[in-house]
Amino acid sequence: MQNDITKEKGRIDWWTVLLYLIFVVAGWLNIYAASFDFENAIGLFDLSGRAGMQLVWIGSSLVIAFATMKIEPRFFDSFSLLFYALGITLLLITLVVAPDIKGSRSWLVIGPIRLQPAEFMKFIVALTIAKVFSRHDFKLMELRNLSLVAAIILLPTIIVILQSETGTALVYLSLIIVLYREGLPGGFIFTGLAMIVYFVVGLKFSEEEIGIFSRGEVYTIIIIIVFTAGMAWSYIKRKRVIQIILGIASFIFLASYLLSYTGILNVDYGISAILSLALITTYLLFLSLRYWKRIYLMMAVFVIGSFVFLESVEYVFDDVLQHHQRQRIKVTLGMEEDLLGAGYHIGQSKIAIGSGAFRGKGYLNGTQTKLKYVPEQDTDFIFCTIGEEQGFIGASAVLILFLIFILRLIFLSERQKTVFGRVYGYGVVSIFVFHLIVNIGMVLGLTPVIGIPLPFFSYGGSSLWGFTILLFIFLRIDKSRKPF
Repeated sequence: MQNDITKEKGRIDWWTVLLYLIFVVAGWLNIYAASFDFENAIGLFDLSGRAGMQLVWIGSSLVIAFATMKIEPRFFDSFSLLFYALGITLLLITLVVAPDIKGSRSWLVIGPIRLQPAEFMKFIVALTIAKVFSRHDFKLMELRNLSLVAAIILLPTIIVILQSETGTALVYLSLIIVLYREGLPGGFIFTGLAMIVYFVVGLKFSEEEIGIFSRGEVYTIIIIIVFTAGMAWSYIKRKRVIQIILGIASFIFLASYLLSYTGILNVDYGISAILSLALITTYLLFLSLRYWKRIYLMMAVFVIGSFVFLESVEYVFDDVLQHHQRQRIKVTLGMEEDLLGAGYHIGQSKIAIGSGAFRGKGYLNGTQTKLKYVPEQDTDFIFCTIGEEQGFIGASAVLILFLIFILRLIFLSERQKTVFGRVYGYGVVSIFVFHLIVNIGMVLGLTPVIGIPLPFFSYGGSSLWGFTILLFIFLRIDKSRKPF
């Protein structure tokens, strides 16, 4: 039986390969369109232009893809920890010796070649996590194992942040999707989403009075979120005591609101919100001590953490984030327009995409991109070129193809016969999903501008090589689909 398994040979998933080829060719053509100059037009294959150089990167990527498919899957499993150690070392060296390029120290310059090690660290971190998960009797929720996985993800994240590449650093955090697939409780995901909501709401409405909003109404939103989560959990678990305490806290807050609204009493919403939170927390702590159940303690910690996190938002924003990061966040949240400063990228991006209308202006006929109104239009903002020249139809076609690509990767991940293959597959999915959501959201003004490339479309050798290796390692593992 073992011999049969060993001799088993799968076939490469040609559907995924076909999508990869469509993406790189479409990316190449759009890079040419984005960098095209009517006055000094050069050929599509001219190596002095961006499109010509991208063709070199595409050719070398195909060689890398072919070579990767010739490597035995056992190699990736056996040497993943060594790759991780080498990758961390390279990131540290880059932090020390890399020149300052546009405020970032993340590029190694070797003659005419510039490489960004952080791009290659993406597939290395995914491989390392897969290696850890594939250990015998590995259980994620054991404190030692959870701490180890968190350290593997956070270490390169911190180093890349020190290189002033916050956008790339956030990509590593997307691997929480892998942890969720492998048993991480949904409460962690909910907590992360709640932190984002708290940050946005706490920042946007942090002043005492902004129009019709006040600090007290910010606390109202906290209460609503906590009550919604608590009530949903209580109904699912049929815990009537939780329903009672949440009901009492709700009554306190709503009563204070109605008394103030009707003019009977002048009640501070903030004080009533804090009293409600204090009541919830006290009773949850009492239940945790009485019944020795961790769920009550976790809910109490969540309530306390929610309040503390909201109160820390202003400090983090004003004293931790850099000036350009603060400006980009303000523009994204609509707190400032700054069309000639931090909001210039987003403003021009929206104009370019909107001008494409339904059918687009036609290939090489985009005016916003040809006149160089859109900064970084062949790298981070390449989607603008697609939207302007190909219109809604072309942009939708690209998004649909990416959706098919992601769904195919999920299908391949689920059919793996090894934990290593499945975990790495979901690592690939996580990284691609994060890049797509943030990049598209960035050019549409839905997320801050943090310098995230669109996979296979944005100009650059490091990103294309990194995405190619990331994908084809998984395709090689899938081709084997046997224990190793």
